[in-house]
Amino acid sequence: MSSRESRRWAAYGRGALVALCVLAAVLNDVAIQGRYLAPVMATALVCAAALLVPRLRWPAAPLLVTVATAWWGSLLLPMLAVLLYDLAVDRRARIAVACAVAALGANLFSYRATSLWTGQSYASTLLLPVLAVLVGLWLGSRRRLLLALAADVEHLSVEARLREEAARIAERSRIAAEMHDVLAHRLSLIALHTGVLATKSDTLPAPVAERLGLLRTTSVEALTDLRDVLGVLRDPDATPTGAALTPMMREAGELADEARAAGQHVELTTDGLPEQAPTTHRLAVYRIVQEALTNARKHAEGAPVTVRIDYGPPATLVEVTNPPGTPRTDTVGSGYGLVGLRERVTALGGHLNSGPAGAGAWRLAARIPHPAGIEQNGTRT
Repeated sequence: MSSRESRRWAAYGRGALVALCVLAAVLNDVAIQGRYLAPVMATALVCAAALLVPRLRWPAAPLLVTVATAWWGSLLLPMLAVLLYDLAVDRRARIAVACAVAALGANLFSYRATSLWTGQSYASTLLLPVLAVLVGLWLGSRRRLLLALAADVEHLSVEARLREEAARIAERSRIAAEMHDVLAHRLSLIALHTGVLATKSDTLPAPVAERLGLLRTTSVEALTDLRDVLGVLRDPDATPTGAALTPMMREAGELADEARAAGQHVELTTDGLPEQAPTTHRLAVYRIVQEALTNARKHAEGAPVTVRIDYGPPATLVEVTNPPGTPRTDTVGSGYGLVGLRERVTALGGHLNSGPAGAGAWRLAARIPHPAGIEQNGTRT
């Protein structure tokens, strides 16, 4: 049930309760003597309207119900209880106590036939107002607590969405920076080889030498433009480390060697050659294995890690599993590494799965389909 429906049903229930209070006032007057049926009914209806109309609940309702109860006594005591409950829910407990004291005190000098201070009504005279205030205070506090918890949940949900989006943006920036390295490396090779050939232009036909010069100039300009456009994606405050990515040189095998040197037991199985997969796939495999080994060190210290990689078409496959181990308490992470990996793999048209693998083990696996036009030997057709 939605909050709007809950409020609507609460309003229906409140209206039914006030209507019962009006009916009880009329029936009690008839049972006592019935001489003042019209005034009692009119007073009860006016008080009911003040309690039900939102604009009249403050300050008209407290004034009207208090005065009416002070005069008619037990006939309108249930309606006074409703008023005290409303005031207590709205954190106006002092005003509720003041209204109760004023109504009960003034009733000593009012209409005697329905006085609250007869021997038979002492208990209800004192118990009903006190109970109404206590229930109102409790339900009001509970309602405010639920609203505060709902606001906190909404805040945490928004914060989680923002963190996930930040992780995705960071991963996209990382991908752009990696592709900058890859393309810069290849363009620099083109510029280098065409420069070497251009030095031998005397032995080449004039059209070929002219095309070589144009190719070298174009590759140098493209390299400059690439650095201007994508180079700004690098973090200027980042400090280069030994683990910095060099896409054309580093592969998952190096990560496994580094992990073994640090005391982590890693079993790596590779099918096919990295050259069979696109560079973007090799970068994704590197990041997946890196994240999986890091998570294994954090959450399953001492557990062996099994890494399986298949570079061959029609898809690049990577799977990392580890049994349960001892979680470390001295490491703090963002907790959104998998979000970035999923963003990377999805951008390449693949899918990433992570979760328990039975008996407390953990499994991280990805499948990235190769683009159309790649043969078994890794060359494009």
